[in-house]
Amino acid sequence: MNKKIALAFALFFTTIVAKAQDASVEKSVFGIQTGILGIWAHNEAKLSNTIVLRSELGVELGFYSSSLINDSGVFAVPSITLEPRWYYNLNKRVKKSRRIDGNSGNFVSIRINYHPDLLLTSLKDNYNFISDLSIVPTWGIRRSIGKHFNYETAIGIGYIKYFEEANTIFDQADVGVNLHLRIGYRF
Repeated sequence: MNKKIALAFALFFTTIVAKAQDASVEKSVFGIQTGILGIWAHNEAKLSNTIVLRSELGVELGFYSSSLINDSGVFAVPSITLEPRWYYNLNKRVKKSRRIDGNSGNFVSIRINYHPDLLLTSLKDNYNFISDLSIVPTWGIRRSIGKHFNYETAIGIGYIKYFEEANTIFDQADVGVNLHLRIGYRF
């Protein structure tokens, strides 16, 4: 009889310990995402149970126009991003039996984005693209759809710095905005 009680106690204790463990982000998540204004490849590397470092390379579209010469168009520019993310509600999602695979959850991040002075399309001679660096605190969500697909949306307001070109006098800082809605595929 004592062995049965000891076995029952051991199973009960093991169950409690197993449920007390913290939910965790995945060790590494690699995927691609697309939105209205671009396409991006990303990797999220685990730093702790709830924090990842997201690195991202992409191509973003921009618009230009001039009322002086009645001209407008579209251009493409590379985008390089580093973004530490804190997925803050993983334990709550697990308790409610919701998915956390592929790092599904709500997050807070500091998005650091750089657009180099390198155009992937051409601009007319009277236009210049000026590189920029933005640092934007961001809040967002990511949810998985099936095994490989996901969607992500985020919003944030921060700081953007435009770098001076050799032939311009434009060197200023401004308010940077991160607003995105993306559909993605996780490998």
